[in-house]
Amino acid sequence: MSATLNQTLIENKMHAVREYLQELGTHLSRNTVAIIGDHTILHAIERLFQLTVDTAIDINVHLILVENISVPDDYRNMFIVLGERNVLPYEFALRIANSVGLRNKLVHKYEEVLKKKMIEDMKAGLSQYHEYLKYIDEYLKLKARA
Repeated sequence: MSATLNQTLIENKMHAVREYLQELGTHLSRNTVAIIGDHTILHAIERLFQLTVDTAIDINVHLILVENISVPDDYRNMFIVLGERNVLPYEFALRIANSVGLRNKLVHKYEEVLKKKMIEDMKAGLSQYHEYLKYIDEYLKLKARA
């Protein structure tokens, strides 16, 4: 049995992601060396990135339940199953799913994260999460018309 779409919940989470992305963008616009040298900013972007990914995962879980999809065993595959069900474009879902790996490294294995690569990956990931929000908004509009 599928869950009922809670549009307000999704819109509130999308708003939170937009705020995280705005703040991340401000911090990530700085020079990579300057970011690495400022531990306060470095820790802020790590946390903002984690919050961005975690909130997108919350959205994914809700949409998976609405679409009556079996919940995957890991966060990465939550993006992929939404791609398989055309909630997200499949190729895009494969790309954005990789952000879960960086999130997991930050949360569970910080010492293995190369700071320069992490910052470069986050800079690249910003546009993916803006695109993600666009696709989720399109999904909500499609559901509203149905």
